[in-house]
Amino acid sequence: MIELKERHCKPCKEGEKPLNSDQAAELKSMLHTPWEVKDHEKLVKEFLFESFKRAMAFIQEIGLIAEQENHHPDICIQYTRVEITLSTHDVGGLSENDFIMAAKIEDL
Repeated sequence: MIELKERHCKPCKEGEKPLNSDQAAELKSMLHTPWEVKDHEKLVKEFLFESFKRAMAFIQEIGLIAEQENHHPDICIQYTRVEITLSTHDVGGLSENDFIMAAKIEDL
């Protein structure tokens, strides 16, 4: 099976539904670090860094990947703490794309 980080985000098809709990749990188990599923529609993880400069560099790296994959996370920075929230607005919840992006972010 191809690892999530090796896959690419795909445009959602019209009428596509969000992942159900079992599908989300299966994809979450393929991630290498703990991410939290919130409200059955968001994938969230907090990252801590030694400096603001390093946190900002991390965000820039995520931005490059997000542009390549055309899947953009919500990013919140508070000094050395970065919170990433992934959700697929086109389906109103989680899609495989969210887990692909999570895996690529983990790989940074």
